[in-house]
Amino acid sequence: MNTHGTSTRLNDAAEAAALARVFAGHSPPVTASKGVVGHALGAAGAIEATYTVLTLRHQLIPPTANFAHQDGEHKIDIVAGAPRPARMTAAVSSSCGFGGQNAVLLFTLP
Repeated sequence: MNTHGTSTRLNDAAEAAALARVFAGHSPPVTASKGVVGHALGAAGAIEATYTVLTLRHQLIPPTANFAHQDGEHKIDIVAGAPRPARMTAAVSSSCGFGGQNAVLLFTLP
């Protein structure tokens, strides 16, 4: 799962809480590309979707850049430090844009 990952305490805590609730304590591996590519404003969703498709294609989850530790009560499986090989048939990209544009995309292998 490629999260929006804004790297702000409030937004990251809200995103972690939502993931913990949706996946009921069985978090999929989570990464965030924004720490590598920056915030591209209107293009952020397209970049995050491309990142997710490449993750699925190569079966390798890139690490979340500059991640040190999780704060808060909701613990999710954040990929950090090094890429993680994974057998995936589907991957999710979650994006939240300026002006309220929000999208969650599910990509699957044929």
